Amino acid sequence: MSRIAGARVFVRECITEMERVTWPDRDQLRNATWVVILFTILVSIIIWIMDMVSRVVIVDFIMGIFT
Repeated sequence: MSRIAGARVFVRECITEMERVTWPDRDQLRNATWVVILFTILVSIIIWIMDMVSRVVIVDFIMGIFT
């Protein structure tokens, strides 16, 4: 099989698979978007809290011992 024939088969198979995909409707997409946004905000808040705690422990406590 030549490269061109292989590429044609690949494209044809891709098109066939894309026709089998079940795409989400508008409501599902909106709900999934809100879940991602809220999860991102939650993880950002958790990382911010961990950053503040580590700053207090390292800078204020540990470095305060040596000054």
